[in-house]
Amino acid sequence: MLDSLQKERIARLLDEVGAANQRSFLEGFARHLEFSVGRYKHDAGSSDLYQALAYSLRDTLIERWNQTQERYRRARTKRVYYLSMEFLIGTLTNAILINLDMRSLARDAFRALGLDLDAILAYEPDAGLGNGGLGRLAACFLDSLATLGLPGVGMGLRYEYGMFHQQLIGGAQRETPDNWLARGNPWEIARNLRYTVQFGGSTEREPGPDPYVAARWTPAETVISTASDILVPGRGTDTVNHLRLWQARSSSEFNLDYFNHGDYLRAVEDLVHSEHITRVLYPGDESLEGRELRLKQEYFLVSSAVQDALRTLYEEGGHIRELPERVIFQMNDTHPAVAVAELMRLMLDVYGLPWSEAWELTVRSLAYTNHTVLPEALESWDVELFGRVLPRHLEIIYLINHRFLGELREHGFSEADVARLSIVQEGTPKRVRMAHLAVAGSAHVNGVAALHTEILKNELFRDFYRIWPHKFSNKTNGVTHRRWLLSANESLAELITKRIGPGWIRDFERIRELEAAAEDAQFLADWDAVRRKNKAALAQIIRFETGVAVDPDSLFDAQVKRIHEYKRQHLNLLRIIADYLELKADPARSYAPRTFLFAGKAAPGYRRAKLIIRLIHAVADAINADVDVAGRMRVVFLPDFRVSLAERIYPAADLSEQISTAGMEASGTGNMKFMMNGAITVGALDGANVEIASEVGAENIYIFGHTVEDLARLRASGYDPGRLARKDESIRSALDALRTNRFNSAEPGLFDEIVESLTSGGDPYFLLADLPLYRETQARITRDFADREAWLRRSVLNCARSAYFTADRTVRQYARDVWGLSPTAGASTVL
Repeated sequence: MLDSLQKERIARLLDEVGAANQRSFLEGFARHLEFSVGRYKHDAGSSDLYQALAYSLRDTLIERWNQTQERYRRARTKRVYYLSMEFLIGTLTNAILINLDMRSLARDAFRALGLDLDAILAYEPDAGLGNGGLGRLAACFLDSLATLGLPGVGMGLRYEYGMFHQQLIGGAQRETPDNWLARGNPWEIARNLRYTVQFGGSTEREPGPDPYVAARWTPAETVISTASDILVPGRGTDTVNHLRLWQARSSSEFNLDYFNHGDYLRAVEDLVHSEHITRVLYPGDESLEGRELRLKQEYFLVSSAVQDALRTLYEEGGHIRELPERVIFQMNDTHPAVAVAELMRLMLDVYGLPWSEAWELTVRSLAYTNHTVLPEALESWDVELFGRVLPRHLEIIYLINHRFLGELREHGFSEADVARLSIVQEGTPKRVRMAHLAVAGSAHVNGVAALHTEILKNELFRDFYRIWPHKFSNKTNGVTHRRWLLSANESLAELITKRIGPGWIRDFERIRELEAAAEDAQFLADWDAVRRKNKAALAQIIRFETGVAVDPDSLFDAQVKRIHEYKRQHLNLLRIIADYLELKADPARSYAPRTFLFAGKAAPGYRRAKLIIRLIHAVADAINADVDVAGRMRVVFLPDFRVSLAERIYPAADLSEQISTAGMEASGTGNMKFMMNGAITVGALDGANVEIASEVGAENIYIFGHTVEDLARLRASGYDPGRLARKDESIRSALDALRTNRFNSAEPGLFDEIVESLTSGGDPYFLLADLPLYRETQARITRDFADREAWLRRSVLNCARSAYFTADRTVRQYARDVWGLSPTAGASTVL
């Protein structure tokens, strides 16, 4: 037992340690402000303060990264190279402070200087390196790899411009450039690495009967690939991994002769042409030039990553024949699937291996994650374009396909089966099916939710599953709770820690200990107060961004995600329109006040998705101006959805709209982020909603609508949405409101296309079939929200039962089942 004097001495010592840490932190910050940024406290702006903070934190990361890489080198460890065209990392500074366990220290230190840490953090722009869930998943996985002490490298492209900034003018989306690097990026570290990446040209092979031999590729274009790293620390570990980003540079020097003769444009033509490859995320694919650029981007990523992995392998004393024991390339969707042909090219043409050995090594070194069940979304390339850009790779793909189809015929597959499975799709034009290449050329194929994987096995890749059942497994997605709860919802995280201790931060399974608090009236009151604070903060953002005042005490009903017909934002709108019309007809009707919140981007070339955004705004304008529903309904669309905005929305939402058509969404990750923050899900049995329902319990989620099996029966029976629209009064009245331009008097007929797609267009995503069921469920939600204590109890249980949906669990499963990875000896780890 400590006496009072001993306790006083310990407290004083801890204060001194804290003061010393603050002093050390501020000294590093001041040094970088003066010498790296070139400013002093009194003439520094927000940008200068942010950069100095980033540089000072980077010092710690670099030291740990060097130690981590040395540990990997000594152990000659196996690494996973995570190949992804997107890494939606958002802002980094706050996440890094959290993983270094320095956020409180930094806040106190800056407060001593009269500075506000949150104001400094707000200056950082979102990195323009990704767009949607696929890219956010990749970012979460990097965080988990480092936290679990696993040797992993993210491989992506250093886009100068992100997808786009979304502006809304008259309710219509307008795209403006996302020049996210305009103010520099203090987090990236240039590396002295240069590789050549080649395109076009021709190939030749020694004459002879065997086509499965080395060939010589004479390219027409050579581009230089250079690297920069963003360091990724783990939480509670000394492991620091990295995201390596590749940028295209011209292999030609500036042409002084042209310049001196006044031809200034031609003097820089080669430089500009080469550097287009990494200029922008997702170039438009409406033109041939755009499609060619996209293919070049994909190969540029793969070639750079493979060359870098092989360099590391050989520097550590390895050999190409050891590749599967030392390297695993995880292909995040089909975008990097050309890696199959690239590895074969290198093994045949550079290393001189025979075909059978090269193929065995290639397959064992690759794994493929599928992210879509929509056949039309599976990537394929016109053979003529592919051959013009990558002639040797097309030859290899034809050879892979020839052997594969021959084996199918030997095993008795019919010609119809052979045509379905072929990597090269016959027709006009012929196309290379990249998903088929990825499945054939990988040792492992996984879906990202239990339902999704079953659809892959039984429908999308049914024939492949018959051949290689051992390849297929499920790895349900997860998100990093450190970003989406600890960082995004600081007040709630503090309340949770106060109740169950800090162990949940490193081991998210311990969040289940929060379940008991759901029966504690005082805890529920504290939980309510935190949520009310988050809603008030979001209400301020809504007012600033849209000019619409919303009530923080209303039910915040949020659907925030990419705008797409299968995600069914227009189902939500039809429900809102039907509710509005009924309230107008019967103002005394019971209705819990709601704020309907939308956010998300439509792809620039996706006209109907853009039309849905216009419809959201048209409905919002009418409802928000109608005094008859004032205080009961508000509809808002927050522009430019991005990670930093999502971090404000998820902690404030009461209801999470996950209403995609059953069987259409691979997984979803927004549903998990909402759940972690205590929002209650309303959704169809689609994607990871199935597993969320299993984890949280039927009484703590709102499931509605037709199942995958129901929809199959509807299709088979001849689904007639027009008849349904004529029969159901609420459907008919909502569609009539659109037909009669009730929400769009300025441009009559603007929304006829949406109405026609739902009636005479066949309603391919079954909105009208699900709308009555959706409205019944929403009526129950209205009633349930009125019982505040019961609603809060469900909210706490959603958070407590979100343990399964951490990316740490997903990455552990990949490491064990797919990658064959374990922490390197000497690493501090939580495994």
